Amino acid sequence: MLQIEVILPENQSYLAALQIYSPLVEQIKQQQKDDPKLLKIRKGVEEGKSKEIFIQNLVLWHRNRLCIPNITTLKKELLKEAHNSTLATHPGGTKMYHDLKIHYWWNGMKRDIADYVARCLTCQRVKTEHQKPGGLLQPLPIPVWK
Repeated sequence: MLQIEVILPENQSYLAALQIYSPLVEQIKQQQKDDPKLLKIRKGVEEGKSKEIFIQNLVLWHRNRLCIPNITTLKKELLKEAHNSTLATHPGGTKMYHDLKIHYWWNGMKRDIADYVARCLTCQRVKTEHQKPGGLLQPLPIPVWK
């Protein structure tokens, strides 16, 4: 969700408010109710067994991060949005993990991100080599015989 408020400094008048809701986030919130692992975690939270996970507005959160259900297509869509968007421009696995862990949580998140980045054809093509340059070119000797 993105909220933007613009205020003019001179007369302090209110210009606009913009709210953006991602359909992917709404889909995650709806599918949390069907995931068996998250249902088990939810039951533990309701019994007071977990300190890191809490429920707010019927949605399961882990340390202020949205819990993602174990649905492969949903995770792939989230990874695709984080990796291939015009704002992200194919970040590496570490950068992508640090960006995603601010908002989302699921078991095996780091491994899933590393697998996704390793399978990205664009990232494979533009890998830089970490070797010293070969130096100056040396001329080949001119052959004496034909």
